[in-house]
Amino acid sequence: MTQTGRQRGWMVLGFALAVALLSGGIWSYGYRQALDSLAERSRADLALASDRVSTQLQVYQELAVLMTEHPVLTQLDTDAQRDAAALLMQKIADKTGAMDLFYADLQGRVLAAAVGVAGLDVTGEAYFTRAMQGALGTGYEIPEVAENRAYFYAAPAFSADGSVRGTVVAVVDVNQVEQTWRGSLPPVFFTDERGEVFISNRSELLFWTRAGPGQGLLTPEGQAPEFRATHKGPHEIWHLGWGPYLPQQALHLTVDLPVIDMTGEILVDVSPARRIAGLQAATIAALCLAFGAMLFLATERRRALAGANAVLETRVEERTRALTATNVHLRREVKERLEAEAALKKAQADLVQAGKLSALGQMSAGISHELNQPLMAIQQFADNGLAFMARDKPEKAGENLGRIAEMATRMARIIKNLRAFARNESEPMSRVDLCQVISDAVELTAARLKADGVTLDWDAAANPLTVYAKGGEVRLGQVFVNLINNAADAMLEQENRHITVTLNAAERLAVTVRDIGPGLKEPEKVFEPFYSTKAVGSAEGMGLGLSISYGLVQSFGGKIRGRNTGEGAEFTVELDYWNEEKAA
Repeated sequence: MTQTGRQRGWMVLGFALAVALLSGGIWSYGYRQALDSLAERSRADLALASDRVSTQLQVYQELAVLMTEHPVLTQLDTDAQRDAAALLMQKIADKTGAMDLFYADLQGRVLAAAVGVAGLDVTGEAYFTRAMQGALGTGYEIPEVAENRAYFYAAPAFSADGSVRGTVVAVVDVNQVEQTWRGSLPPVFFTDERGEVFISNRSELLFWTRAGPGQGLLTPEGQAPEFRATHKGPHEIWHLGWGPYLPQQALHLTVDLPVIDMTGEILVDVSPARRIAGLQAATIAALCLAFGAMLFLATERRRALAGANAVLETRVEERTRALTATNVHLRREVKERLEAEAALKKAQADLVQAGKLSALGQMSAGISHELNQPLMAIQQFADNGLAFMARDKPEKAGENLGRIAEMATRMARIIKNLRAFARNESEPMSRVDLCQVISDAVELTAARLKADGVTLDWDAAANPLTVYAKGGEVRLGQVFVNLINNAADAMLEQENRHITVTLNAAERLAVTVRDIGPGLKEPEKVFEPFYSTKAVGSAEGMGLGLSISYGLVQSFGGKIRGRNTGEGAEFTVELDYWNEEKAA
């Protein structure tokens, strides 16, 4: 073991010893405090039990005093008088619960009794001797059968001249007194002047005798059960082995009861006080140990951190140099990625424009035919107008001029749509009339569809339906031009060619472009760039139309999906309604 390890061991051992000493002191202090509180409560319990016994016994003392003045006891010379007195005492004993009630003359001879036998001599009893002196006499008797324990109250009966003429004795059944509080409270017992237990709420202690001052009790057989007395401050603690119904460690308290000539004693279990003291000591020990452990861990952590700090500083220097080099490399990569991203965006914009130009290339022949027809009509109407002017028919010439204006307007609209479609737009989100956009797309593709023999059904809504579209009508129009051209391309190899464009105004605006072609071979791939079912190297397109349309619809916040209907292919574009609050 190293020197540092030995030092730590001695520190831990010293701290543990200090905590043990502190815990022991806390336990001792807490135990004394708990005993003080327990003693206070126990004195109250003992006083309550003593008052209960004294009160119950003194009821019969008052009974004896009251009976001395009863007229039936003034004349007991004849048998009839004595029988009447005995009958009265019997009734009173039955009503009061007395064990016996009798009257004795000056010679101690019992003249009338409730239960006892007349003629019994009580001259040798201490209570009778005391009553003959004109005072209240008390006494008790411990027979062989515990259930017949008796306590006596003797009251002197005075004649008219104030002399004692006899005594009335009330006999109390002690067992009946105990019935009301047996088993209640802690163990309580009352000992006479000889130290013998005469009354108790624990029947197993009856007739035990005090062995001597500061000693325990002896059983009626003279055996000395396990006993040891200790003192904790002013408190006497008895350590007992007297049975399962008596505490093993008890606080012993006494009180003198001169009224009944006895001593009251109580045994209170000190286990709760020991538990309280133990909990206090354990709490303090736990707190000290926790604090010590935290302090030890903090010290060890500081020592470990100090050692690791030196290693860390070296590593930081090495990592700093490495990170500096890595940072230079990352900046170079970031610059390259930004340049690549800019090139990618430019390439994407070029691809969108290429897709539009490709669509224009496909529609060029039909558009030329579409423009050629109005030009020929304009020439014809102009010649007709000149002829009508020469014939002096200005009305007819005016009609031809009006037809020429209509043809010019038609050509201007076609050229405007072409110019807008070909322009490379990069406008923000704006409000767009969806019906007008679809109508423009139908007009742009009309020449090509007519040339390929494709019919198209489209009924525009009566009221404008506005949506969000980035780049305005141009980019949204490109989507529907691509869908219509793709539908026409899919039906070139068949005789019947028909496209249906429908608009459904529900939660979102949904435009469906449906054809009656062969359908989609791989619906899950139709929006991938450069995916095409046309021959490789053909002039029909590069496979970018649907991919470009997918990106445009996504930029509007919408959705586009394609599926097979069983009679051809169907593409649906969903867009959000224009909302002023959302736009703001």
